[in-house]
Amino acid sequence: MAIKVYLEDVLKKNGMTSKELCAMIGITEANLSILRSGKAKGVRFETINKICYYLRCDVGDILKFDGELNNEEDD
Repeated sequence: MAIKVYLEDVLKKNGMTSKELCAMIGITEANLSILRSGKAKGVRFETINKICYYLRCDVGDILKFDGELNNEEDD
């Protein structure tokens, strides 16, 4: 995947559990787990906005481009 997810690192840095974050942003633990694992095919800007707000971080702290092109056929 061309986009790497570093949400777990930011959670640890803030001393917050994924369960706590889920309660704050209003998504299920299962959906957050999919995002944390990097398996999500998409995420709403509203969700990213809430994650960044509650973790006091920037989008670039949780999502990074690895420089590769991701082709759907490669999945």
